[in-house]
Amino acid sequence: MSRKHSRAKRQTRRQKSKRHKRDYLSDDNVVIDFHASPHSDPYSPSSSYNPQAASTPVKPIKARNRAQDIFMSAIRTHTLVFGLGPAGTGKSYCTAAMAAEAMLAGSIDRIIFTRPAVEAGNSMGFLPGGLEEKFDPYFSAFKSCLVSNAGRGVIECALKNGNISVEPLAYMRGKTFNRAFVVLDEAQNCTPEEMKMFMTRIGRNSTVVINGDLSQTDIRCYSGLHDAISRVHDVKGVYVHEFEYGDIVRSDIVRDIIMCYQDDDCAVREYRSG
Repeated sequence: MSRKHSRAKRQTRRQKSKRHKRDYLSDDNVVIDFHASPHSDPYSPSSSYNPQAASTPVKPIKARNRAQDIFMSAIRTHTLVFGLGPAGTGKSYCTAAMAAEAMLAGSIDRIIFTRPAVEAGNSMGFLPGGLEEKFDPYFSAFKSCLVSNAGRGVIECALKNGNISVEPLAYMRGKTFNRAFVVLDEAQNCTPEEMKMFMTRIGRNSTVVINGDLSQTDIRCYSGLHDAISRVHDVKGVYVHEFEYGDIVRSDIVRDIIMCYQDDDCAVREYRSG
């Protein structure tokens, strides 16, 4: 074997070794630094994150109606925001868009997603896999919204590095949210005790968004979401936003279906009161 050929083989092995060590690279070959200065511009060529290099197209963060615009503005300016309303109004989309915006701006260190372990059908115990695998079906919709606003490479890398985490609500006790964007989904299924525990985790420089639909409660006791709103709606830094049926953007048929069930619920309440 010639010296030239031997040197070429060693060079190839070194290059492969370097590729294996670079585990901070995402699938899109985008290098992300989530601890950059909050004042740095993530879109500048000198930044460690360059969206031009991402293979997943990033949609501009844009509200689809006035209700979404108000909700997103409230998230930018308040510490604790409640998003109430029926399915299809864009609560998750708007929340994910604001979380992605805060992450790319460097104003937070982590995005935390949580929800109560309450189901309308089979419980989580019947799902295969460990804790992360059990929670993945519930996180997937929110993850898709994050990807559409920040790019797949950024989100996959953040998940791998722990900058985005999915945690059960029951594991929140004793924790403090500092420099974090925290999302509590399906909050209508929380008990009052769970809501109190969760809201008292809020630390410094954090944004917390609590989303839910009071008409779809799957617990038999008094909803902790309703209890929390009645208690803290006047606290400084808290904003309660309520979407209406006319704000549904998913499709016209979804709005009509929800209205049919709303009429049925009213009839049931009238029958029971009579």
